[in-house]
Amino acid sequence: MKEEIIIAGFGGQGVLSMGKILAYAALMNDMETTWMPAYGPEQRGGTANVTVIVSDDKISSPVLDRYDTAVVLNQQSLDKFESKVKPGGTLIYDPYGIHRPPQRTDINVHKINAMDAVLEMGNSKTYNMVLLGALLKIRPVVPLDALVKGLKKTLPERHHHLIPLNQQAIEKGMALAD
Repeated sequence: MKEEIIIAGFGGQGVLSMGKILAYAALMNDMETTWMPAYGPEQRGGTANVTVIVSDDKISSPVLDRYDTAVVLNQQSLDKFESKVKPGGTLIYDPYGIHRPPQRTDINVHKINAMDAVLEMGNSKTYNMVLLGALLKIRPVVPLDALVKGLKKTLPERHHHLIPLNQQAIEKGMALAD
């Protein structure tokens, strides 16, 4: 199994964190992985994306120009990465802030109302975890328990009290992807 993933949006949406948690989850599940972030100098409010490759075998290069799965959180990212999803691949997006939905018919498109879910939950800081849960349900590249371990590894210990809230958001995202 090998999954090449791009997660893209604005800085501050938790894009890089999503990728880091996923990469740690893969490592803690004895898989090969790469995590390659890219962001503008603005970080918060600028564009940001991260490429994550999860594989059972050695990974030859972290540099990609086509992806099995794209998770896009804004229109600019959709415009840039929709064409880079491999035919038969997966595109996951939140319609909040998207004025032109995906157009391709040769890929699997999943609309996840993550912003609505976090408003319902009362905590907008879990936005990225809702989308990470949806990704995990649609493309189960790592088990849920490995993802929670990855979350514990990436969050500073002073924030470990937030792990149950984040896990709830992941499970909410999984439910939205049904």
